[in-house]
Amino acid sequence: MSKNKPRTLTLKCLLCLFFAVLPGFCSVTVNLNGKWSLSNSDGSVFLGAEVPGCVHSALHQAGFIKDPYYRFNDVSYRWIAFDNWTYTTTFTASAQLRANQRVLLVFDGVDTVASIWLNGIVVGKTDNMFRKYDFAVRDLLKDGDNVLKVSLLSPVLYASERRKAHSAYRVPPECPPDVQKGECHVNFIRKEQSSFSWDWGPSFPTMGLWKGVRLEAFDVLQLIRVSSVPLYNLSLSQWRVQVELLVDAVQTTNGQIALSLPELDSERILQTQFLTGKTRNTFTLNINTSTGLLNCSLQRILSAAYKRLKADVFFLLQSSHVKLWWPNGHGEQPSYRLAVRGLQGRVLILEAESKVYFRSVELVQEPVVGSPGLSFYFRVNGKPIFLKGSNWIPAHSFQDRVAPAVLRNLLASAVEANMNALRVWGGGVYEQDLFYSLCDEMGIMVWQDFMFACAMYPTEEDFMQTVREEVAQQVQRLKSHPCIITWSGNNENEAALATDWFNIPASQRPTYLKDYVTLYVDNIRAVVQEEDRSRPFLVSSPTNGAGSEQQGWVASDPYDPHYGDTHFYSYSLDCWDWRTFPRTRFASEYGFQSWPSFSTLKPVSITEDWSYGSNFSSHRQHHQDGNQQMLRQAALHFHLPNSTDPTKTFLDTLYITQVTQAQCVKAQTEFYRRCRSEIIGGKGRTMGALYWQLNDVWPAPSWSSIEFGGKWKMLHYFARDFFAAVLPVGFEDGDALLVYAVSDLSHDLELWAVVSVYSWSSPEPVCTLKSDPVPVPGGSAATVFKRPVAALLGACGSCTRLTCLLTFHLEDSGGQQGPSNHHFLCKPKDARGLQRPNITATVRELEAGYVFSVTLRSASVAAFVWLDAGDVPGRFGSNGFLMVSRSRTVVFIAGRHTGAAELSRSLVVTSLRDVY
Repeated sequence: MSKNKPRTLTLKCLLCLFFAVLPGFCSVTVNLNGKWSLSNSDGSVFLGAEVPGCVHSALHQAGFIKDPYYRFNDVSYRWIAFDNWTYTTTFTASAQLRANQRVLLVFDGVDTVASIWLNGIVVGKTDNMFRKYDFAVRDLLKDGDNVLKVSLLSPVLYASERRKAHSAYRVPPECPPDVQKGECHVNFIRKEQSSFSWDWGPSFPTMGLWKGVRLEAFDVLQLIRVSSVPLYNLSLSQWRVQVELLVDAVQTTNGQIALSLPELDSERILQTQFLTGKTRNTFTLNINTSTGLLNCSLQRILSAAYKRLKADVFFLLQSSHVKLWWPNGHGEQPSYRLAVRGLQGRVLILEAESKVYFRSVELVQEPVVGSPGLSFYFRVNGKPIFLKGSNWIPAHSFQDRVAPAVLRNLLASAVEANMNALRVWGGGVYEQDLFYSLCDEMGIMVWQDFMFACAMYPTEEDFMQTVREEVAQQVQRLKSHPCIITWSGNNENEAALATDWFNIPASQRPTYLKDYVTLYVDNIRAVVQEEDRSRPFLVSSPTNGAGSEQQGWVASDPYDPHYGDTHFYSYSLDCWDWRTFPRTRFASEYGFQSWPSFSTLKPVSITEDWSYGSNFSSHRQHHQDGNQQMLRQAALHFHLPNSTDPTKTFLDTLYITQVTQAQCVKAQTEFYRRCRSEIIGGKGRTMGALYWQLNDVWPAPSWSSIEFGGKWKMLHYFARDFFAAVLPVGFEDGDALLVYAVSDLSHDLELWAVVSVYSWSSPEPVCTLKSDPVPVPGGSAATVFKRPVAALLGACGSCTRLTCLLTFHLEDSGGQQGPSNHHFLCKPKDARGLQRPNITATVRELEAGYVFSVTLRSASVAAFVWLDAGDVPGRFGSNGFLMVSRSRTVVFIAGRHTGAAELSRSLVVTSLRDVY
């Protein structure tokens, strides 16, 4: 057993003692994190383990197992999750701590099913990874050593036993598809659903103390949490902050609460009473509106106009004295300091500070002119916002391995790609506090799922009780964050039920519908609305939203493009053809797979694994037929790699899958962005594009745009362009080429398109055409160029579809607006004149050890030029681009100190023509 050396005195208590101020109001915290011991059920394994942590990490760090991600170790180490494990620590409890009226043993996160023993006595049990637990232990503590044990049951066997106990009817799915190599009955246990496997990740059913453990002692009361939710009253043109204190009081206590926002000169002192036990006290702080307000008569006019036009300008004018939080690309993310002080007489009994961000959010579902159904978009601070981003999955199979630097890099990468939103997907975990704080600071809106995905779930009372507590705790923890713009009950479970994923007999369907409503509406929705009415709640995704509600919460077709949000995947249709995409109100999932780069795969593989048909390549692919789907889609447009060197063929295949993925997602995202302003055939007005998925959980093929470890795929470089605030989108309709100008800006523009025609054989333009200026209102998409392709090529001499290609960009009187784009007039595999460009690269150091320029020289047009720095971490200013000049310089920012020589040795430049 290990022995903790606790840090026992909080700063507050030290101050109390120093000033001799009623020590009964002091609190004492003993941190029990650090080194514990860990053993399995028969005692054959005994080792030290870090807390927070998990069994797999402890075994790896102690040398009992190798890297779980190496080759086939996910299967080799299945035995770990079938055993029971016990964490043990020994600590001392001071007389000062034991003298308090209440002492709580607090677990911020236990994964998952455990019995807690203190000095040989069971003090409580846990059954939910997503809940915080505390147990009263004052009377069990003793002088000297205290022994704390956490006995964890196998999550796989526990889920199986729960399934057996549920004998009335099955709760599908029983098991994941064989290709996932996973475990069964994950829907019977409240833990990370993807830990039993998913189609992009391994099966590692974790166990452990994945968050902190501590003792909290106090005599009178303890502040558990302070939350603050700003609310805007349109009729009064006034902000108020709803402040909620969750307090644990030993006995009923009277006192005063002082609330203040010093920067806004707002303060309020209230009399209050804290009742015995855990109670919630809610207060309102009205914001001083003496500055920045318009005169009353003008306010009335503006308010009336606001109601008619739903325009954000009036909201902004009336609130000009409060700095608002805006999504990335729409403004800044200022915060204010909220101070909370509790007094009993002249004695300080609680004190806290938190950040307050002012923003409003609405989900607008209202009739659309010229279309059946309802709109579906988010209005932030009165302004309609097109959501641009991706979906977030767990950043590692073992949450203790998700360091702050990992989160910062992934979220910064999202911002660098011009994203303003992420959907935290419902099969993973509610992310750590830092994730949401970083999203607040970076302006990343969060669509927050509750952790239910792709399954039906039981509705026994003990299951519902733990779910209700889970939801209440998570909403209380997260509702102060402005980044969260909506709660969503589950991932794809409405669609699973509506479209009969699980072959449920018609006679049993009412039972499953009843269970669905019981779980997501009667319980989860009810808890959310009790805890937080400041943001919308959706029962599922995809969903018809208000349309689903009208049909009893399960729509006959949750994919109806006239309502709500849509998930869409197609692996057989041509992903370059915009006609295959649904013209939906909001696209919350879509995408295509690719393999990660060789530098990401190399540490977890050996030479014999480096072929597309190897056992390793098959083992890593957890999506049925995924490897062949990638090749079939690539073969529609490209020649597949055919080197005589097997390893080169493998590396070239990795490259061609990334090219294919980038082009597929680019085509679909650009389609959604240009659909924002138009209704065609009753469909359109798309106001969100969140592709699947941002990040990876391990080194393997998946839909991600960022590889495990943080390296950008080609798709992520493309995303930086296709999510740009001003974007040209080109496509063919009939015999004509159209170029749309898409703008997320608040102000209007006058833009024209510049279209250049190039021969595949020469990096010099054959000709350049310009359109007339076209007004492009802020927040819209408009056609700025339309011309028959035959006429366009006819104006450029000898060009044909097979010999030429197009580039285009937007300009106004100030020059180019947004990135350049390209359009292929034929499939690249059919292009005539596409030559090996023989690209050379020269590396020069710009800033010592970290910033470099890479100058490329090409003999001809080069498609999908890809720069790979190998084992040197970092990112390029541009990558995967079409090179239509003889020379181009790209900046590289290294993730660690390196030199020009090392970068030159590691750098590999590949273009499309180089792989066949």
